[in-house]
Amino acid sequence: MMRFQTYSLVLLRLALGWLFFYAGITKILNPEWSAAGYLKGAKTFSGLYQWLSGPSALPVINFLNEWGLTLIGISLILGVGVRASSYAGALLMALYYFPVLDFPFIGTHSYIVDEHIIYIISFWVLGVFRAGRMFGIDARTGSILPERFRNLFG
Repeated sequence: MMRFQTYSLVLLRLALGWLFFYAGITKILNPEWSAAGYLKGAKTFSGLYQWLSGPSALPVINFLNEWGLTLIGISLILGVGVRASSYAGALLMALYYFPVLDFPFIGTHSYIVDEHIIYIISFWVLGVFRAGRMFGIDARTGSILPERFRNLFG
C-alpha cells in the first residue's frame, strides 16, 4: 500500500474514532440523555423500536449506546481491535439508520443514502483494510493473539 493510502486510512480511522468517542462520552456525562425520543419516533420497524424504548429495555439500550459509541471511538483512536469495532460500528449505524428511514426517503434532503450509510461504508473500509495495523496497536498485537482471534481483531 502506498504511503498516501496508508495515511488516508489512518486519518479516516482517527477522525471517525474521535467522532464516535465524543458522541459517546457526551452521552455518558449527561445524566439527562436518553435514546427514548429517537426510538419512539421510528418510521421503519416501529414495533421493534417501540419495544426497545420500553421501560424494561431502555436502560440497557441507553447503556449499550453510550458505551458502544465510546468504546468504538477509543478502539479506532488507539488502533486496537479495529476490525471488530468497525463491524460493530457498522451494525450500530444500521440500527440508527432504520428509525429515520421513511423509504425511500431519509430525512428531508436524502434519497436512500444519508450519513449513516456513509459511516457504514467508512467502517467497512476500515475493517477490510485492517486499518488498526497502520500506526495502531493492532500492528504490534496481531502476532500475540491466538490464531482464532487474529482475523477478527487484527
